[in-house]
Amino acid sequence: MLVNDAYYMKEALEQAKLAAEKGEIPVGALVVDSESGEILAAAHNLRESNKSAIAHAEVLAIEEACKKRGSWRLHGCTLYVTLEPCPMCAGALVNSRIDRVVYGAKDMLAGCCGSVINFNSYPFNHSFAIEGGVCEDECRALLQEFFNKKRSEQI
Repeated sequence: MLVNDAYYMKEALEQAKLAAEKGEIPVGALVVDSESGEILAAAHNLRESNKSAIAHAEVLAIEEACKKRGSWRLHGCTLYVTLEPCPMCAGALVNSRIDRVVYGAKDMLAGCCGSVINFNSYPFNHSFAIEGGVCEDECRALLQEFFNKKRSEQI
């Protein structure tokens, strides 16, 4: 883990908290220029708000970073996300050419950076470095709190 990984994950957690305030599953993501440390994009889940299956934090952050860079290629960037990317988001990582992914909590139901599958084990034209478990307890606790609250509201 790089010294800055925890710093950027805390920023992604702030995005996740914004999602929770909106009733969205609390996942936050950042795209960071690995060389300069500049945050190119920050986003959180907006599936419910946008009525869109693809409005995951990672996809929204990648889209914003591409616009800021003026290119669909995000070489030299790291994606920080509070929950291990799903298949769609892992595909977006491959397609955007992101160099590195740092995630907080594992997703045992849909995680594609080692939990269910590892996208890098397939012969795609791009792979990315993976670092998991950064601020894992905080990321997991935020998700558990959200789902516990949702369950208690349904009773």
